Amino acid sequence: MIIVHHLENSRSLRILWLLEELGLDYDIRLYRRDPQTMAAPDSLKAIHPLGKAPIISDGELVIAESGAIIEYLLDRYDDGRLRPGSGQPLLDYRYWLHFAEGSLMPLLVMKLIFTRMPENPMPFFVRPVARGMSSKVQEIFLTPRLLPQLALINDTLAQRPWFTGEQLSGADIQMSFPLQAASSRADLSDYPHIGRFLSRVSEQPAYQRALARGGKLTPLG
Repeated sequence: MIIVHHLENSRSLRILWLLEELGLDYDIRLYRRDPQTMAAPDSLKAIHPLGKAPIISDGELVIAESGAIIEYLLDRYDDGRLRPGSGQPLLDYRYWLHFAEGSLMPLLVMKLIFTRMPENPMPFFVRPVARGMSSKVQEIFLTPRLLPQLALINDTLAQRPWFTGEQLSGADIQMSFPLQAASSRADLSDYPHIGRFLSRVSEQPAYQRALARGGKLTPLG
């Protein structure tokens, strides 16, 4: 039996969605975030030393990292429906599977940190400095790097409904969370195809089943 070590309101919802798409039986071990820090509980470290979700157990195997989990599950259990077999679609699949956490999510995490920085407890005379630094980092570093990525994603989805073509793949499941996070941290009104992608994701029956089992997703904004 596959066990998903599922942190509430996190990337691990993607793994529940994938398992639902594959029609596999699985159990959920639910972990709650610290209400103050929003960090994962230390109990996750008993499963994997870094203590970060998602983590799955499949028999004696323990696998962490969303991309590695998706690759493992598709290698072992997919019949070819969720991963292209060859050619450009396969290259696109690999690109977007790694782009999600390698390129897009680091910028979104930094944006979250610098957006929240002026709100953290600090002496009143430091707050204007923190606010100014946060604004400058976003203006000079984050925004010029994030906007081209969003444009690329939007242009890709203007050509096809899913990242690799006409059919849903593991790359779409991997890309869902960073785009949901982006929707809470950036104005996506100039990127209508991203919005349509997110609507399409939310309409998938397997995604709805994952939400029912794993809980509502509200990316930290």
